[in-house]
Amino acid sequence: MTLSGAWQQVRGPVIVPLLRASVLLCVAMSAMLFTEKVYMAVVVLALRLLGRRPKRQSRWEPMRDGEDPELGSAAYPMVLVQIPMYNEREVYRLSIGAACGLSWPSDRIIVQVLDDSTDPVVKELVQVECQRWARKGVNIKYETRNNRCGYKAGALKEGMKHGYVKDCDLVAIFDADFQPEPDFLSRSVPFLVHNPDIALVQARWKFVNADECLMTRMQEMSLDYHFKVEQEVGSSTYAFFGFNGTAGVWRISALNEAGGWKDRTTVEDMDLAVRASLKGWKFVYLGDLKVKNELPSTFKAFRYQQHRWSCGPANLFRKMVMEIITNKKVTLWKKIHVVYNFFFLRKVVAHIVTFVFYCLVIPATVLVPEVEVPKWGCVYIPAIITLLSVVGTPRSVHLVIFWALFENVMSLHRAKATFIGLLEAHTVNEWVVTEKLGDTVKTKMPSKALKKLRMGIGERLHLWELGVAAYLFICGCYSISFGNNHYFIFLLMQSIAFFIVGVGYVGTFVTQ
Repeated sequence: MTLSGAWQQVRGPVIVPLLRASVLLCVAMSAMLFTEKVYMAVVVLALRLLGRRPKRQSRWEPMRDGEDPELGSAAYPMVLVQIPMYNEREVYRLSIGAACGLSWPSDRIIVQVLDDSTDPVVKELVQVECQRWARKGVNIKYETRNNRCGYKAGALKEGMKHGYVKDCDLVAIFDADFQPEPDFLSRSVPFLVHNPDIALVQARWKFVNADECLMTRMQEMSLDYHFKVEQEVGSSTYAFFGFNGTAGVWRISALNEAGGWKDRTTVEDMDLAVRASLKGWKFVYLGDLKVKNELPSTFKAFRYQQHRWSCGPANLFRKMVMEIITNKKVTLWKKIHVVYNFFFLRKVVAHIVTFVFYCLVIPATVLVPEVEVPKWGCVYIPAIITLLSVVGTPRSVHLVIFWALFENVMSLHRAKATFIGLLEAHTVNEWVVTEKLGDTVKTKMPSKALKKLRMGIGERLHLWELGVAAYLFICGCYSISFGNNHYFIFLLMQSIAFFIVGVGYVGTFVTQ
């Protein structure tokens, strides 16, 4: 039997029904995402029109010196500032300097540098920097471990065990590339001081290298939506959102009540936030409090980051879904929000449907014209979802097409990571620290011309992307020749996007 004959035999009884079922399922998931996006847009619009701000929803009064002469600085809560780092040669000075420059009574703050570096040169540099600030009178502690068990969660957990921490009321956490402004604590801590039911105050990220390359602009658009919409809606409606792992202040008693740091997934921050929420604690997101940080500008670093951010939540969902459902301390509506909106839609459905529907199923319907995708499902809904997703970055609206194509490419890795998390496959707890370049690009690349990355051809090529690019190209050519719609426009554009990423021509290239 010829290949063509075999195809005709399985096409009618097998391929067509399966593809129709896939289209129906994907359209249903797209409709779910559409409803979620519209709902959040309405909430954000209502918040703007009503002028609802965190200071109106929660009590906030500035910390004032001299109100009680007898108490003095004792009126200020004791704050521990934790900076976990791992071989952060390029950025360690920035984060340590910013933390030591926080405006807070010197006897009411401890800066704790948790150095898991394996490079002895970097360890020496970090230790010398801590000693330099200590000589200036800053209460700074340099802490190391004999192993990296638990990675970041393990380092934070170990840091909380030191004797001097027992006198602390709050803990502020900053990753190694984060640079808080001096007034960070004076703007965030009052929410915790005056509202005993609040456990976490989360600040927004401000990207110092968003204009470094097109890939960082794409990241800025996605993360701006996350902060300006998702975090804002969660904070205003359910007093719950996922802790971003940095640029936040925790009430230590709430952290301990929730069970402290756990390293069972690669999203220890989200894990802690969910557990604290189930204990009845509330969170506040401050959109006007921004902390400078760096976006990953090499594709390798970004890909590893996205794997961790997609795999971890899916795995946490698997581990905690029944615990959330059976919890007695939170309302039914909050359970629905956490299980359905926060986890199922945003962390599972969004990643899977983006790749499966737009990169697999729709192209397949070109080869099987008996199966049709309703226009509202393949054009109108995706267009509205895309437009609602980029409104958070008005300056980049003109890049919307590039953003959509790039997001579809990255959905390959996010969907794969989501399945790994749900199934607890062998790489479920893979942790690769996101590489920060700091001023490396500026010092090594004085001109805007990108330098060629010295790497082997095997490392430069990405076979998954090239395979999808070939599939989309074939479907696009078939659509031109035999199709009766204009799918080929999208298919060929998306094929080019996958091919560009597949040959490694994306992000910043730095010399080794």
